[in-house]
Amino acid sequence: TQDHGANLYLVNPSLNLTFQHPRSREIKFYPSFFFSEKLLVLTVATEETDGFRRFMQSANYFNYTVKVLGMGEAWKGGDVGRSIGGGQKVKLLKKAMEDLADQEDLVVLSVDSYDLIFAGGPEEILRKFQQANHKVLFAAEGLIWPDKRLSDKYPSVRSGKRYLNSGGIIGYAPYINRIVSQWNLHDNDDDQLFYTKIYLDPLQRETLNMTLDHKCQIFQNLNGAVDEVLLKFGTGRVRVRNTAYDSLPVVVHGNGNTKMYLNYLGNYVPNAWNYEHGCSHCDDDVVDLSQLKVSYPNVLVGVFIEQPTPFLPEFFQRLLTLDYPKDKLKIFVHNNEVYHEKHIQRFWEENRNVFSSFKVVGPEENLSQGEARNMGMDLCRKDATCDYYFSIDSDVMLTNRQTVKLLIEQNRKIIGPLVTRHSKLWSNFWGALSLDGYYARSEDYVDIVQRKRVGVWNIPYMAHVYLVKGSVLRNELKERNYFVLEKLDPDMALCRNAREMGVFMYITNRHDFGRLISTANYNISHYNNDLWQIFENPVDWKEKYIHQNYTRIFTENFLEQPCPDVFWFPVFSVKACDEIVEEMEHYGSWSGGKHEDKRISGGYETVPTDDIHMKQIGFDKEWLHFIREFISPVTLKVFSGYYTKGYAIMNFVVKYTPERQAYLRPHHDSSTFTINIALNNKDTDFQGGGCRFHRYNCSIESPRKGWSFMHPGRLTHLHEGLPTTNGTRYIAVSFIDP
Repeated sequence: TQDHGANLYLVNPSLNLTFQHPRSREIKFYPSFFFSEKLLVLTVATEETDGFRRFMQSANYFNYTVKVLGMGEAWKGGDVGRSIGGGQKVKLLKKAMEDLADQEDLVVLSVDSYDLIFAGGPEEILRKFQQANHKVLFAAEGLIWPDKRLSDKYPSVRSGKRYLNSGGIIGYAPYINRIVSQWNLHDNDDDQLFYTKIYLDPLQRETLNMTLDHKCQIFQNLNGAVDEVLLKFGTGRVRVRNTAYDSLPVVVHGNGNTKMYLNYLGNYVPNAWNYEHGCSHCDDDVVDLSQLKVSYPNVLVGVFIEQPTPFLPEFFQRLLTLDYPKDKLKIFVHNNEVYHEKHIQRFWEENRNVFSSFKVVGPEENLSQGEARNMGMDLCRKDATCDYYFSIDSDVMLTNRQTVKLLIEQNRKIIGPLVTRHSKLWSNFWGALSLDGYYARSEDYVDIVQRKRVGVWNIPYMAHVYLVKGSVLRNELKERNYFVLEKLDPDMALCRNAREMGVFMYITNRHDFGRLISTANYNISHYNNDLWQIFENPVDWKEKYIHQNYTRIFTENFLEQPCPDVFWFPVFSVKACDEIVEEMEHYGSWSGGKHEDKRISGGYETVPTDDIHMKQIGFDKEWLHFIREFISPVTLKVFSGYYTKGYAIMNFVVKYTPERQAYLRPHHDSSTFTINIALNNKDTDFQGGGCRFHRYNCSIESPRKGWSFMHPGRLTHLHEGLPTTNGTRYIAVSFIDP
């Protein structure tokens, strides 16, 4: 049945009927099961590549009847991706057609498979073929191959593609048989040249009633036509539309150098992803680790530290907390930086018995990045028990403890988790490549990075972090030098080699996996270099240095008011306190609490402290940014209506000891308000100390490490530093809005 408005038509399945609707154009009805019985797809594939599996997936979606020729045979047809060849395909097709030659009603569709997908079904192909009113229809393209000298012999066309492409042929079986039966050449001779010469013979063209699909009604060859093609999203499934001829091709062929663009289209066509249902194939063929009857797979983790990298101890800690059995993890580390040897040594000493094995190759080996990555991958390749190789660079912060499990479950040969630079579009994959093999932005790149489109995406380039099946390393990628190629960097070399081997690479953004940190401008001349990363890596800086309860100030009013207009709240982590103190002691030039002070305007300090200014250690800009980011919001909360500029001239760390300076006499601060952050622990690191506000006769004698006082500086809050009776007390002070 077919419903058109108020009219219901009943169609006899044995007939092709045409009706003229009173208010519309001519309507043709071709019952689907009638067509599917009349169309046979023949394709040549000698091995099951990723491209072949994608082809079959699209064919099965539309219920095509497909016969595969040559599976398991040795390929002798030459390197058709770079030169002439492909004759073996014609030989196999010739043999197959011998059994079909007398089936006059059978329509045969001969197509490539490694670089081809279906965008429509058999009914549509048969309808369009019958409308063409020829016995044989070849795919067409705008570029001539392999012999440009034959160009003038082609029939001229007013509009459309002029030249034959042999990647797609459709015709009645007897006519296809008459064409391929003429083959008597070698396996590595060119199949397209063979078909071209037959087509260009005027007598054969007329006798066999052949033509080309000039306007891409059935076949869309992408070579030379990428700019004509776009995705057409609709309900149910996605189509490829040719904008030059306003057609919806059924067979999409990534011939020539357009295979990466076909991969992009294949992320959507025919039903891989759409706006209504999202990803349709993400859960196909997944591995359910919870249902494994045997133990978890063995994973070799390759860690690569190729440049000075901030937050490396935190990187290793995240590696340690991955939710994966540690006895199933082997660790290989290549460290190219002497600076990081102390971090690796400390991690190894604390966790030497945690992992199945732990191997480090240091800077003394003088390995290039490519050589080191080859070594790591080869360790898995040569180990028959290595099920997966997980490569991760030190600039990847995995915040998702399930990352390794989630990647294994997706069951892809090569797959990486999406990680991005905070608040930027920088990520670990490229959606497209330029003509010279470098970055180009695909239409969907931003949506994938921002997770507006969620799924598993076939992409041409990935870096920083990815999982590779061990079986792939021992088969498709069995060569041992994939990271070294011409002048390419190691990641580009690996990806190009994988593409040329026909191994698909995927990125998944189905989960939030983590982020990339910036290694640019990482200065390792300080004692604690990560303190200076507040601009470059603000998220990691906050995680390391801001108190875990800081956000509760705003969500739960997590602060105290021990004295009138004196507020007490958590701001620094223990790590921040320790590193600031270490930095100051490493600098070592304490002022001694003298009135004469060349560091300040006028050279005289009325109420001097034994201190070091933030400016002296080159931390002034970072400290002011800290005030604006983490102190200003608290100021607005406790002093409602006051908007601070977050500016301070005097920012310093004070050292109180009984031997040098134990206390500070009563004074006002030259500020609108002051912060005073405790950098160490009372009773553990020192005794005594605290602050007394005279106007209110209120003392605070139990400072908490990492907590800050905030109080007005002028007029109302005359205060003094209470004596430190033993040990050393450190506080960080800022006179804000002087």
